[in-house]
Amino acid sequence: MTSSSTRPIGVVGAGNMGSGIAQKIATEGLPVVMVDMSQEAADKGMERIRTLLGEGVQRKIFTPEQVEAILGRVTATADFGACANCDIVIEAVFESLEVKREVFGKLDAACGPDTILATNTSSFYVDDVAQATKRPDRVVGLHYFYHPAKNRLVEVIPGKQTSEETRQRAWVLNEVIGKTPIHSADAPGFVVNRYFVPWLNESGRMLDDGEANVATIEAAAKKAFRIGMGPFELMNVTGVPITLHAATTLGNQLGPFYAPSPRIAAQVESKENWDLSGEVDESKIDRVANRLLSVVFQVACQMVQDGVCSIEDADIGARVGLRWSLGPFELMNRIGVERAREMVEVFCSFYEDLSVPPLLANQKGPFEFELVKVAVNDGLAEITLNRPDAMNALNGALVAQLEQAFDKVDARDDVRTIVLRGAGKAFVAGADIKFFVKSIEMDDFDGIYNFTARGQALFRRIDESKKLVIVRLDGLSLGGGSELALCADTIVATEKGSMGFPETGIGIYPGLGGTQRTTRRVGVGLARYLVLTGDGVNASRAHAMGLVDEVVPADRIGARILEIHRTGQRPARSKVALDPRTKAVQDFFETADIDALLANSTGADEALAKVAKKVSFKAPVACRLADEMIHLGAEKGHDAGLDLELASLKKIFATKDAYEGLTALGRRRPAFKGE
Repeated sequence: MTSSSTRPIGVVGAGNMGSGIAQKIATEGLPVVMVDMSQEAADKGMERIRTLLGEGVQRKIFTPEQVEAILGRVTATADFGACANCDIVIEAVFESLEVKREVFGKLDAACGPDTILATNTSSFYVDDVAQATKRPDRVVGLHYFYHPAKNRLVEVIPGKQTSEETRQRAWVLNEVIGKTPIHSADAPGFVVNRYFVPWLNESGRMLDDGEANVATIEAAAKKAFRIGMGPFELMNVTGVPITLHAATTLGNQLGPFYAPSPRIAAQVESKENWDLSGEVDESKIDRVANRLLSVVFQVACQMVQDGVCSIEDADIGARVGLRWSLGPFELMNRIGVERAREMVEVFCSFYEDLSVPPLLANQKGPFEFELVKVAVNDGLAEITLNRPDAMNALNGALVAQLEQAFDKVDARDDVRTIVLRGAGKAFVAGADIKFFVKSIEMDDFDGIYNFTARGQALFRRIDESKKLVIVRLDGLSLGGGSELALCADTIVATEKGSMGFPETGIGIYPGLGGTQRTTRRVGVGLARYLVLTGDGVNASRAHAMGLVDEVVPADRIGARILEIHRTGQRPARSKVALDPRTKAVQDFFETADIDALLANSTGADEALAKVAKKVSFKAPVACRLADEMIHLGAEKGHDAGLDLELASLKKIFATKDAYEGLTALGRRRPAFKGE
């Protein structure tokens, strides 16, 4: 992408999908040109956006002022020429190849030579759409999911002639607007619809076969996939004709198994939604569930076997796009790969054109997921933490893979710079809380200690590496994520970057160096403020404090990091003059008594008292321990402080406050008792 402040993003089509895409882009601060065939149609798109944003105001997601700012970034027009200077134009018109080609022909004539043209098609090959242009190398598929203003998933689909630069620019755009992109080959159904549509279709076939009624199939699907809506309710919400169209398209491209069931075709003919009423036959639940699981397992494995996507992207697509609790390959691991293979063998026996894919037939043991990706180019190694739907929260598997990836590139003579970044909208949102809760409940302190000790050892190696380590802070960073970031030589952030240490508010303390490297960066006063209050700071304030070295626009961060790598000239770590508010906070926390803070009896002036009061709501034991660690590290060096972080683990995780805080997270305000 070029500068988002000067070049807008175009969206062609002001219907539900197009207006939703435009709304999301504008919500993230980018200017949008939304085009339709008439001004009336474009204006209706604006009303759709206004209505949805109004609902957001009612739910307190937006303020009226924010709504007006978002609307002010959208230009609704019938003039295709308004897209001439757009960086990327996304087509979201009626699902007709003829219509799409007509639109792309107009855009090809209207847009500048470097404008990327993207299609939101769910049915057609990207290459077939690109034929209408003279720039097939700058055509890409961007398949958004309903409702695109809310659903974070997007499939990025390069055609055979799509250039790598085009794919990367399209990918970066979607990261900038807070989407979770996954890669798909230009293949029928792309990733999610490839297994989701057969899942819906198989539900219709079970009605055809008399296997079960609608209510039973709904109940079985909800139980097996841990979802809130079954296949028939989902078809009612999204439109039964859409399912018929998608299954017809897949059937034409992939064969009879994918073709729509007669029952779904009949339902569309009736122009009625599915009747969800009826008695659930509990005796059929398991059989129905196995059939629904089997169709997903078979299709997902065949899809990966065919090179459409990775197992990781297949699962991310299910979790993010469909909101399943587990993706297809995680589901197979949960029930056991051998059992999954047996289920698929039985399922395939009912269809002449199906067989068990080699990927599943030859799999020995659970599927292993690549949670960390590594790319090395011209001496720069980029390590991406790839759990975007979990905001890259650190668990045992992720830490182990990060350790392996870092040690491998750190040992390479041809690597000069190592960049750490997170996939999706977060850098790292702390450690996986479920692990801590489960360990406490199982009285497994050794598990907590080993996890933390391993993390500390890895973070020390990152901290002490002779390579230039840069953190790309493009999104949320909490707890362990902020601790990881502070191991870097240089932290380059975007406006969406943030840092915070919320641990004392959940009954524990930062145990991966947060009490030490924060102090090393910003001093005792601000370290105590950040750790004891748990206040998060945005990138600008973090830069002013000295936590972050540089803040750049989101669409410039990649180029800026590359510039630092190539020149070796890092941003100077010179803390700018603190604003009066931050300076007052620093001075106050430099000497404030910990007991007075916990008792909310500091005698501070009104402004500082509001900040200090936050400490009184935190876990007392955690606060006292963290405070001791900060002072110890400042006096005797951060190695001593790091050792105390490890040595105090058993004490903190044995407190009732730790369990209270960890289990209350996201549900209610914890009630700490200091024990």
